[in-house]
Amino acid sequence: MSNSETDNAVRPDRIRLGMVGGGRDAFIGGVHRIAARIDDHYALVAGAFSSTAEKSAASAADLGVDADRAYASFSDMAESEAARDDGIEAVSIVTPNHLHFPVAQAFLDKGIHVICDKPLTSTLSDARALVAVAQKSQALFVLTHNYTGYPMIRQARDMIAKGVLGDVRVVQVEYPQDWLSTKLEDSGQKQAGWRTDPERSGMGGCIGDIGTHAYNLAGFVTGLELDALCADIQSFVDGRQLDDNAHVMLRYKGGARGMLWSSQVAAGNENALRLRVYGSQGGLEWQQEDPNYLWHTPLGEPKRLLTRGGSGATEAANALTRIPGGHPEGYLEGFANLYTDAAHAIIRARDGKSPPADSLFPTVQDGLEGVAFVSAVVTSSQEGGVWKSLDL
Repeated sequence: MSNSETDNAVRPDRIRLGMVGGGRDAFIGGVHRIAARIDDHYALVAGAFSSTAEKSAASAADLGVDADRAYASFSDMAESEAARDDGIEAVSIVTPNHLHFPVAQAFLDKGIHVICDKPLTSTLSDARALVAVAQKSQALFVLTHNYTGYPMIRQARDMIAKGVLGDVRVVQVEYPQDWLSTKLEDSGQKQAGWRTDPERSGMGGCIGDIGTHAYNLAGFVTGLELDALCADIQSFVDGRQLDDNAHVMLRYKGGARGMLWSSQVAAGNENALRLRVYGSQGGLEWQQEDPNYLWHTPLGEPKRLLTRGGSGATEAANALTRIPGGHPEGYLEGFANLYTDAAHAIIRARDGKSPPADSLFPTVQDGLEGVAFVSAVVTSSQEGGVWKSLDL
């Protein structure tokens, strides 16, 4: 990550990467490609980039992928690449949610490692089925909850695990945006269209799109396991089929309590993911829009500012830091950290070895928990705000 000489020493050659989805006009595909290239572990060599052969071929030409490795379908791609001596070792799945299961299954069945955008699937039954497929496969499954890759998030996790906050009591996590404050899906905007369509997104709208990030981040940092939740979700925009706002109360095993708010109709918010954790000996605060800073307040003492690459940063953060403090790192680098975590595991897999003991990338089990979270939130709200446990 931060040490390119070390990275090159453990990587004899780049991982041959394919991509499903992510063609022209797709936002998240470009993010994944940049993330895969930042630490130079991957080479994009194949793809089924769109739903038609013509669009896939055009996107392949844009990206410098050979025409004979631009596929009309993901099933053709899985079959053909598995048969090649120089076939892909890993595939990035950057399609709408409803395609995650069939695409991932096709490549896992061929022994090809999968790096999949979240959420895992659009339904809980598909999520359970995909866990079974992944467990049978010899391939790795990595889910890109990218915010877990931020250096100061890794530091917060490390501090809590070491008992710096004492016993965790309260967790507050929120993820407000405003981009769906109007019925943007009716304008033909591609991202709004599939995210608000239950056939492609699943049973959760805002809660599935960004609420799952907030839920995953809270659990990743604190190490807490959910006992039950109580939810109230809304579709404020007239005619919208899925929720655009959610309030969720959380009860964690061991006694900690939490609150989660996610919204895509909160005017004035762009991507305001924020996490606050309070324990018996102090608190931590972190904001995604200012990700290089972590506020630590020991009980009874003034706030302390811990900075990425600078004052107060520990090895947990420095291991993921590329440039000196004061030079901002953020969204793309956080994504890249997960791709590099995955690369280290894939390289070891070449020799039949398990992932490194310190691997922290989200797995298929994390994905199952995320889909179960969405299902519990929607069901709780539909039943009038009753408490629900996750149906894993």
